[in-house]
Amino acid sequence: MSRAMDESQILASEPLTVSETLDDWVMVDSYVSSHALPTSSSSKMAVVKAGHGYSFSVSAGDRFRIVDLHGAQVVDFMAFVRSGSSLTKEKLSMAYTRYHLSGVPAAVGEHLYTTLDVPIFRITADSVKVHDMTFMSCNPSFYRKLGYPASHRSCSQNIAEAMAAWGLDEMDIRATDPLNLFQNTPNYTIKALGSSKPGDYVEMQALRDAVVAVSCCPYEGNGFNGGKVTDVGVVTGVKS
Repeated sequence: MSRAMDESQILASEPLTVSETLDDWVMVDSYVSSHALPTSSSSKMAVVKAGHGYSFSVSAGDRFRIVDLHGAQVVDFMAFVRSGSSLTKEKLSMAYTRYHLSGVPAAVGEHLYTTLDVPIFRITADSVKVHDMTFMSCNPSFYRKLGYPASHRSCSQNIAEAMAAWGLDEMDIRATDPLNLFQNTPNYTIKALGSSKPGDYVEMQALRDAVVAVSCCPYEGNGFNGGKVTDVGVVTGVKS
């Protein structure tokens, strides 16, 4: 892939709002704040708008959290190994991760793996413990077959928009299987389809330099995402 970009663009992704520190971020209630958001002044929160995407750069050793602010919201999660200001061909792989974990989601202390069979993230905290590693991202043809208008947003488009500055397009994203955070798959558990509550989160530590991309899944059919798409949070600069 070897797509290069200007360093000034690394954290550029719309639409979202980013606080200077978590103390300035007051859009969640006290339960979510105390439950999910670290108090370190080095931490920053990005709010990913409902039905949209976001990307952010991490370096080996960094910790970050993906926070479900309102509950029952699925987040498509992808990552691409970075070398300086360029992407390599290596990326997060659900196939290798399923192999190492015998098909079940990673527990705290376990790893997610890349297409070169190398650990890329370690799970450091998880208040939900129910995620999906089997389904593709929703995409334009998925919605077209269901009779939705062409304007309906999709996870593949959301992540493509978030990764456009890195040279990726929607077909690159559709060729990448996501980790669907907070999504229950019936063969895993008997929990409800949307198992996360307001403030639930997954925390990871990067083991490689990478660019992470997430999408607030815009699908509302059959009770998915609790029937109403909502915002999620991305917290970077988390301290151990």
